[in-house]
Amino acid sequence: MFASLLALAALTGCSAAGAGDKDKIQIVTTFFPEYDWTVNILGSNPGDVEVTNLLESGADIHSYQPTAKDILKISSADIFIYVGGESDEWVEEVIEQSPNKDLIAISLLDILGDSAKEEEVIEGMEIEEEEEAEEETEYDEHVWLSLKNAKLFVKEIESAIERADSVNADTYRSNAEAYIEKLDELDKKYETVVSESNRNIVLFADRFPFRYMIDDYGLSYYAAFVGCSSETQASFQTITFLAKKTDEYSLPAVLTIEGETHNIAEAVIQNTSSKDRKILEMNSMQSVTVKNVNDGYTYLSIMEKNLEVLKEALN
Repeated sequence: MFASLLALAALTGCSAAGAGDKDKIQIVTTFFPEYDWTVNILGSNPGDVEVTNLLESGADIHSYQPTAKDILKISSADIFIYVGGESDEWVEEVIEQSPNKDLIAISLLDILGDSAKEEEVIEGMEIEEEEEAEEETEYDEHVWLSLKNAKLFVKEIESAIERADSVNADTYRSNAEAYIEKLDELDKKYETVVSESNRNIVLFADRFPFRYMIDDYGLSYYAAFVGCSSETQASFQTITFLAKKTDEYSLPAVLTIEGETHNIAEAVIQNTSSKDRKILEMNSMQSVTVKNVNDGYTYLSIMEKNLEVLKEALN
């Protein structure tokens, strides 16, 4: 199936619909954070640069598979930015098969190098069968949820854009520096909130994609599933474990990630002693839509909202 998509994209050729305006520098990102960082580096007048974000429909990054049109976009690009984890296993084949040997491919996990964290299973988590059988090291993909990481990524993306368009290098560098200052300011706000909080632990009755963020500020956590889990139902054992921890630490809230239903969080609260905890939602940015972007969502605005939620959960 995947090989046929590669063949179809190759046959379609660079002149096909979806290949982009080849008079412009083409940048392709896989999902929202990469797209938003790139747009901020380019600034309000990007000129001869066109940015395409592949996941605009709200599809989860973990389940995304590229279409022939997506592969054509990547093959026609000057710069391609992706996360580089298990969910992006398809990328290596696309890059190898691409006729564009000048493509600048940026993997966020590769940028982190030895700082990338292995996926972590802690006490109380549901363990999927494939996780138990897995021998190869898996890395936590959710690197974008660390403001400290974001600063590194912006620098690397800006450097790549300079290579593709040296004429406007000073503008890109200035825009990146200004944006990194904003990231740094928000990072310091997180540090202040955590240092002044009554607690240093959070509990997620959901998948847990926030490990990089939690580790940045020295917090501890409990969660129902690892960040990349495909599970949506927790066992009674997991629910009662999380409920007991909620009581043990007198936590004011049970956290979840974005989604329409929070059944596990509701079940955890119903099994606590007081049954009056709040359910608070943090946005992992894994399914931001083009409508969200048009409505004003930015990486910084989402991380600012996440800080407000974190503050409430820690006090």
